[in-house]
Amino acid sequence: VQLQASGGGLVQAGGSLRLSCAASGRIFSYYAMGWFRQAPGKEREFVGAVSGTGNTYYGDSVKGRFTVSRDNAKDTLYLQMNSLTPEDTAVYYCATRAYSGVNFYASAYSDWGQGTQVTVSS
Repeated sequence: VQLQASGGGLVQAGGSLRLSCAASGRIFSYYAMGWFRQAPGKEREFVGAVSGTGNTYYGDSVKGRFTVSRDNAKDTLYLQMNSLTPEDTAVYYCATRAYSGVNFYASAYSDWGQGTQVTVSS
């Protein structure tokens, strides 16, 4: 499975960004897809995920601000990020696992994109 993340950049606090993750190499719609992030000196953190059946889950720090969605026709995962704060600054990774159900741990995901940097200025 190949995953290609894009859409990161520099944004002011309060702004929005939308990340995309294009997938290839496996039937996209069957499997759970997730977003994680990692800031310097910190562990990789669960951001949000969508199951193969379309159920979404979010980390506590992003609930109400971020939205995960998938377009199975385009084999693409999205992360809409609103009301960004400097604490959201990190490298964001998309990932997938060979199960329909979501898992909140990075170790449960077998395939990863290359990461895209999101920087939020105050």
